[in-house]
Amino acid sequence: MMDKSLRFAAVDIGSNAVRLFFGYVFETEFGPVFKKASLIRLPIRLGEYSFHNRPIPAHKIDELGEALAGFKHLMLAFNVISYRVCATSAMRDALNRVEVLKQVKKKSGLDIELISGDQEAELIFENHIAEKLDQSEVYLYMDVGGGSTELTLFKEGQTIKARSFNIGTIRLKDDLVSEKTWKELGDWLTDIKKEYQPKNIIGSGGNINTLFKLTLRKDMDVLPTLATKKWLQRLKELSFDDKISQLGLRPDRADVIVPATELFVFALSKSGCEGVIVPKVGLVDGIIRHLYKEQVLESE
Repeated sequence: MMDKSLRFAAVDIGSNAVRLFFGYVFETEFGPVFKKASLIRLPIRLGEYSFHNRPIPAHKIDELGEALAGFKHLMLAFNVISYRVCATSAMRDALNRVEVLKQVKKKSGLDIELISGDQEAELIFENHIAEKLDQSEVYLYMDVGGGSTELTLFKEGQTIKARSFNIGTIRLKDDLVSEKTWKELGDWLTDIKKEYQPKNIIGSGGNINTLFKLTLRKDMDVLPTLATKKWLQRLKELSFDDKISQLGLRPDRADVIVPATELFVFALSKSGCEGVIVPKVGLVDGIIRHLYKEQVLESE
């Protein structure tokens, strides 16, 4: 039987890691079905330079260029019909971003799109997760990256409000988030609570995915606020080495999962949400859906 799937690729150049995601789209009589084919993740950590107002050094530019050159060959081998390479907070903030983009393009042949926080939120929204939940409820979508957090409020499956904050796991780990930014986030969430009373947070990002996996809950189960707080306490009590040896975390996850969980606990408290739902989708999934939508429009 012939493979009738469409193949796409998405590259997310984040603050903590660079990801290459391959996705299949199967067109059926019931509509398109999206399936993950493969994910490659490299912890290049550009945010450790950008967020300290330091230019991205030559060895990191080379590392990123080599990674994208390898990704290009893999995309050719996978025979994708379309791809998109997006860079978020760390590249947006890089002092030498123009030079980085130029050097990486020279080495890999790939153009990198610098997307804003709002564009990032829009691409994440392409996943339409809220539409699969109880339409009578209000939900707060929260995507936590290394450099920024994107928040989108859904009511009846539609976007009501969206906001991007420069609060992410790398910034938190390195104590680079100002009290002013914390207050802005807290005030925004408090206003959301007063006006809309969201039921749950829809959590996205590698840290909340990891935390949810540690709790051994089933897909789309709610991780209650109290349980999230208890896990935060447990994670705080474990050393860096314990998190790796006892919980099986990667080193680049072990040093940021506590600040990420603290951020979710903060958001749960300020928004009044009952807990977190973790659908395990994010920016790369949204990019694939966007590419498919463009493909359909072009073929009409």
